[in-house]
Amino acid sequence: MFRRKRFGDLVDQQLRIFASDHADRLQAMREARERYRSADTDEAEESYGEYADEIDWAAEELSEMRDAYAATLDDGIDDQYLREFSKAVHRAYPEIAVILDTL
Repeated sequence: MFRRKRFGDLVDQQLRIFASDHADRLQAMREARERYRSADTDEAEESYGEYADEIDWAAEELSEMRDAYAATLDDGIDDQYLREFSKAVHRAYPEIAVILDTL
């Protein structure tokens, strides 16, 4: 039997809202990644720094969304939400998830 995730629909909606509200900034992040990947040796460090700044911004935004909702939940239930949120971010934004997991 299949087990439905308790917070699956909520987390999916949160990530859709994040993507919609920050579409321009997420596009800038993708562009920064491409600049880094195509940068020559002299430009690689600066390009990576710009890309890392965008990832840090996105992780901070997602952590604020995650933590604000988790604070409304009872102890124990919030752990399940946090796990489901983390898994969803790993699927949708793996490069951001690495930083988000540290926040």
